[in-house]
Amino acid sequence: MKYTHDRINEPLKLRSPADLKWDQTHDVLIVGFGGAGVTAALEARDQGADVAIVDRFSGGGATAICGNVIYAGGGTHIQQEAGVEDTPEDMFKYLKAETSGIVGDPTLQRFCDGSADSIRWLEKHGVRFKSSCTLKKTSYPPSGIHLYHSGSELNPRYAKLARPAPRGHIAYGGFRLRATGHPDFYAPLRDSALARGVTPYLQAEAVRLIQERDGQVIGVEIRKLPANSKAEKDYIKYSRRADNWHLYAPGLAAKYRRKAEAIADSHAQPLFLQARKGVILSSGGFVMNRDMVRAHAPRYLKGLALGTSGCNGSGIALGQSVGGATGNMDRITAWRFINPPHAWATGMIVNDQGARYVDETLYGAAIGDAMCLRADGRTTLIINSTLKWRALRQILPWRARAFQYIPAFISMMFKANKGKTIEELAVKVGMDPATVRETLENYNATVRGEKEDDFGKPVTDMQDMSKGPYYAIDVSLDNKVLPCPTLTLGGLQVNEETGEVLREDGTEIKGLYAAGRTAVGIASNAYVSGLSVADCVFSGRRAGAHAAGVT
Repeated sequence: MKYTHDRINEPLKLRSPADLKWDQTHDVLIVGFGGAGVTAALEARDQGADVAIVDRFSGGGATAICGNVIYAGGGTHIQQEAGVEDTPEDMFKYLKAETSGIVGDPTLQRFCDGSADSIRWLEKHGVRFKSSCTLKKTSYPPSGIHLYHSGSELNPRYAKLARPAPRGHIAYGGFRLRATGHPDFYAPLRDSALARGVTPYLQAEAVRLIQERDGQVIGVEIRKLPANSKAEKDYIKYSRRADNWHLYAPGLAAKYRRKAEAIADSHAQPLFLQARKGVILSSGGFVMNRDMVRAHAPRYLKGLALGTSGCNGSGIALGQSVGGATGNMDRITAWRFINPPHAWATGMIVNDQGARYVDETLYGAAIGDAMCLRADGRTTLIINSTLKWRALRQILPWRARAFQYIPAFISMMFKANKGKTIEELAVKVGMDPATVRETLENYNATVRGEKEDDFGKPVTDMQDMSKGPYYAIDVSLDNKVLPCPTLTLGGLQVNEETGEVLREDGTEIKGLYAAGRTAVGIASNAYVSGLSVADCVFSGRRAGAHAAGVT
């Protein structure tokens, strides 16, 4: 599906580069200064290229607001320090099951084989990691833990395929945040790129690509706000307010976003930047562009858009403007985490009819995927009194993080429906009492060892719920107390060896590359915490190396 983006123009086509008066010339131009862009810049600089990077804002993108988790394994030195055994083969087997062929086996194998070296490479550029580890399953570990199972590795169906290992590496308090000890993944990379001579064009929006007659991409037209002007300062102010308020007051954030765009439209000045070797598109996905979500994946519109103002699909549209093909644009990940508290995961998740449809111990994105595809985004968690009070003990402030315990506490104490019997609860939430009773009886029979669970849930993670009272907690896609974050996974199709953008016929668009969530990559089928960041590093370095090596 071709999509016309309201901030992207058709490409400028030249007979010869000499036909245009260029404002600046560089070897490699990168559009988007987030996780993929900064790693592409560092790799291209390592290859000796003159690199410039363009960003609508001040850099960072979604990488700068994530949980600072990178999925890495195969025996990283951090895993070894923690006493964790892992191999590239086990990592490959697990990810092959999760990614379902979204990339070829050779590409996935290269990713796994190079994972340990990627951690060393990141450390070289200032990112710090620790080996403090937990082997318990959690959506995000408590403070002080920096290595954990960030996917469904512990689930029996996956554990049969590959030996489980914690691979979620959390960056910690680098030099920028030493005072607070908060994680910091992006800032050290940004500072390393700038220190190595990468030229930044910030508060600058890429609006169209420039091509030679044969179709090769040779540059970018940008619109940049004058440095240190009042317009630039106001633009930065409103852009930051938009991102700061997005999670709490989306309407107010949209107002600030429109103010920033109006300033850019009125005051930004055109610049023509030439790329001798290549242009890399790495400006993120499109979750903040609700028109694009509506066009490609409307079932996810009610979820919380997780990203920054730059996640508007502009990089994808730039690639499409010169004939780039897209893939998996209908794939959006929805994160329905219910652990912590672990007691919730020992309860039952049911659809609007009162029937279970998923193993509640799976990783949150796997639960969210099932919720959206099998239950139309509508889901209820059912627990009994025993599990409720166990859950409350598990979310005491020193056992969980604020973003975990506050919504869980409010949901149980103020938002839950209660019934003395399961039939009374079913009536209160509009479900068929007979269906809910049958679901509960089947669940309890599995706990007693009378049958296998229909969804492969381990009996050790189940709780007999013969006795009430019972509680129903709404955990649907549109829940405001327990928001369900969503993130786009599709993007431009690329050559998996080089990162070059592909046309519909599979041929490469010379001079054009894509990386991160602007491109189809390892994380484009199913989400595992840290896998998108890891793919940004992998695909960013790939594009940077190949673009810099073009002669």
